[in-house]
Parts: sequence; structure tokens; C-alpha cells
Amino acid sequence: MQEFVARGFTATRLDDVAKRAGVAKGTIYLHFKDKESMFEELIRTAIVPLVARLAGPPPMGASIRETIERTAMTFIQEIVSTPRADIVRLIIAEGARFPAIADFYYREVISRGLAGIQALIELAVARGEIREAELARFPQIMIAPAIVAVIWKSLFERHAPLDAVEMFRVHLDLIFSEPSKP
Repeated sequence: MQEFVARGFTATRLDDVAKRAGVAKGTIYLHFKDKESMFEELIRTAIVPLVARLAGPPPMGASIRETIERTAMTFIQEIVSTPRADIVRLIIAEGARFPAIADFYYREVISRGLAGIQALIELAVARGEIREAELARFPQIMIAPAIVAVIWKSLFERHAPLDAVEMFRVHLDLIFSEPSKP
């Protein structure tokens, strides 16, 4: 991960990965067929298990808001505030040039996360916790602050620190509150 983060996907060389790992380059080829498969395994081990854990059903007796808030806090603690955020930034920065990597990330991470969030939104609508049923068509709206936090922390944190937890709470207040009367 350190090589990919430091150099980007394009400039990362398996020679450098082997050197950092203290192994011969041939050893890497015993486990990975190429740089792309190595990067995919990095995503599988660093992010996919977290998404699988976060996309589960709400605990018995918990509101959907509590479930989503808990999920968001876990995402902020385990992605936004860790080197895993660098993987997300790398996908954002280089995904268009490497569609196979972006496609893999979509299949393994994004589609699973969106499906879990969409299911929670639909359940919240059914329970009356969310009034705007159309939100289920756009689960990306629910997770938008998480993406903003990843980008903000890497580019603008030194200029204007962002309290990602508080931003997400405000976002949830907007989604779960009663509509204001005209």
C-alpha cells in the first residue's frame, strides 16, 4: 500500500514493492500475476471486509439513523482517518485512466456499499424514519459526506480542518428531520 500511495498506480513498480517488502521480485510473482492483481488484493484485504461489515442489517431495536450513524463513524475512523483513505483517493485520481481497477473497485466496494445503504433507506422509509422515499433511488446522497471527507482531508485539511463526524451528523439531521413548513 505504501508504494501505491507514494507513487500512484502508474508509477508503482513491482521492483520497488519487492524492495520495500524485503523480498525478491520473483517472490511477488508467486502470489500475484501483475501489479493490477496486487492492487486488487490490497483492496480486498484493506477495504472489502469493512464494507461487508458495514452493509449488514441494523441491530435489533436500533433505529436506521442510529445504524447509519454508527456505520458512518466506523467509516470515518477506519477509512477517512487512516491510510485506507489513500486507496480511495488513488481510485478517484487514477480510476479513469485504469478502468479495470475502477470496475473492480465498483464491483467489490461501491456496489456492495450502495446496496446496503439502499436497503437501509428503504427500511427507514417503510418505518417512517425517512419521509423522502426518492432518497432510495440515490443512496449516493447518503454517503456523499464520506467521500467529501476523504477528498477534503487530503487536499484542504491544512487550510480548513473538517470535523467529518459533525458534518455527517448535520447531514443525517437534514435527511431524518421533518420537512420545514413553507
